[in-house]
Amino acid sequence: MLQQLLDQFGYLALFLGTFFEGETILVLAGFLAFRGYMEIELVVLVAFCGSYAGDQTWYYLGRHKGRQILAKKPRWQVLTDKALGYLNKHPDLWVLSFRFVYGLRTVMPVAIGLSGYPPLRYLILNGIGAIIWALALGFAAYYFGTALEIILGNVKKYELWVLAALLLVGALLWLWRTIKAQKAARKAREEGSEV
Repeated sequence: MLQQLLDQFGYLALFLGTFFEGETILVLAGFLAFRGYMEIELVVLVAFCGSYAGDQTWYYLGRHKGRQILAKKPRWQVLTDKALGYLNKHPDLWVLSFRFVYGLRTVMPVAIGLSGYPPLRYLILNGIGAIIWALALGFAAYYFGTALEIILGNVKKYELWVLAALLLVGALLWLWRTIKAQKAARKAREEGSEV
């Protein structure tokens, strides 16, 4: 049943997950590739495509409608100010590496778009960063499965536990991030009303 679900929806879910955020779903897909449910080469390719397409979309939204987006998302305004500070110091380095910094993955392309960073340069460097990210995380998760098998023996009997643990970690990260975003939004509203 798991194989059938993954055959039908696995790569689409991976694309959508990496389009919007991605770390947890890519790690899960890498582990599933190790278990033989998915192909690691396709996992890396789909993760690259999803990440690259998402970041390009956010960049162009930031470039053309960035201020309107930030006006609706107070937490993003705070993060964008922080991101612009980093970006001013080492722009090319941040374009290559922002997806490795948790919490800045979506807001950084918006900030890069707002900063006036050249579109062609972003297209190229973002592509390089996306492929490095997809390869690094995809294969790290794949080889994590290999390490687990060396340590635990036949991982098959622990497969559901490992998948459940990965999903739990992903859910906890999402919950933590949501709570943090709500607190930041509340703080931004309170600071705005004091002015």
